[in-house]
Amino acid sequence: MWTATAGNIKSKVDEKSLSKKYRTNVGRLIKAFKLGLSDQEIADRTGVKLSTIYLIKQDIELLHRRLRLAKKKQELAEAQTLGKHQIFFNPLIK
Repeated sequence: MWTATAGNIKSKVDEKSLSKKYRTNVGRLIKAFKLGLSDQEIADRTGVKLSTIYLIKQDIELLHRRLRLAKKKQELAEAQTLGKHQIFFNPLIK
């Protein structure tokens, strides 16, 4: 299981459920993604359809996007509670 962490937020790419969903070894595909292989090369080497690889990639990217958004929200909430953010005043308001 591959894990990505952001602050107190922990997110896991559940390779087992994705493998079951797409009926392929997602762990092997993730390793190929990390090696920098193109989608076409991965499709040729694994025998997985290019459209399936695209869908798996989308699922993983969506998970990471949600993780980054949650981290950003958490940092903003912490900054607001600690008063670390700067407030800019509009000089036109009287």
